[in-house]
Amino acid sequence: MRVRLRGAAFWLAIATLLAVTAARGQNPDTMDPEQSAAKGKQIIGQLIDALGGPLYLSVNSLGCEGRIAQFGHSGDLTGFVTFKDYWGYPDKKRTDAGKKGNIIDLYVGDQGWTLDRSGVSEEPATAVSDFQAMLKRDVNNLLRSRIHEEGIAIRFGGIGVVDLHQVDWVEIEDHEERVFRLAVDHSSHLLVRSVVVTKDEDTGTRREDVTMYTNYQFKDGVQLPMQVSRERDGRRVYQVFYEGCQLNPPLPADFFTKAALERRFAEVGGKAAKEKK
Repeated sequence: MRVRLRGAAFWLAIATLLAVTAARGQNPDTMDPEQSAAKGKQIIGQLIDALGGPLYLSVNSLGCEGRIAQFGHSGDLTGFVTFKDYWGYPDKKRTDAGKKGNIIDLYVGDQGWTLDRSGVSEEPATAVSDFQAMLKRDVNNLLRSRIHEEGIAIRFGGIGVVDLHQVDWVEIEDHEERVFRLAVDHSSHLLVRSVVVTKDEDTGTRREDVTMYTNYQFKDGVQLPMQVSRERDGRRVYQVFYEGCQLNPPLPADFFTKAALERRFAEVGGKAAKEKK
């Protein structure tokens, strides 16, 4: 038994030594900027290929439905909401909530509208600005288009372990000093976690948004995470459980318009819609 244990300990020590040697060989602190950038771009290329390559990059729209768990300021679960989420890339997003789909938030670039029991109205300016900021933090927009923007800096961030996955870290900084840190699974090359660090222009405080991606499934040749969790400055914000998704769904031509919400209100608005009509 002692011989076997000693043998196992020996090979464990050898494996640890090899891992340490490999890690030293990929230490981002000892790489010159060109090597670091090349390594970072290689990992991003592997990530895009794992997500579906050209099929992933060519996705124009996405429709998903599921449940979202919402949390209060103390981190306690406040409830679940059923929803349908639609993206028209790069800057259109519509969320239909409730069993009847009679609560809708729609954003298109620098415009936004909401539908509720009282009808269709414009989103507050703060909600629209929050949406625009979210677009700049969105990882799909980063990988599909923003990665080619002028002023983007890419570097290798080292290796590590995240949620029991060995990962390669990539750091990306844009011209507004927004920093993305992507943890890419070393084996599957899928995204495990993204960390986006921004600075509040008014207060100068640093904000950190952390997103976890799990339960990847193939949808028409593209890998989609069916469970997504978000934390902000260490506090849980939401956890999404997708029940189904469709790439490039057959949406009406005016789906992402105010007119579409007004038509929907006429269908499900009840007494208020009838009076307005």
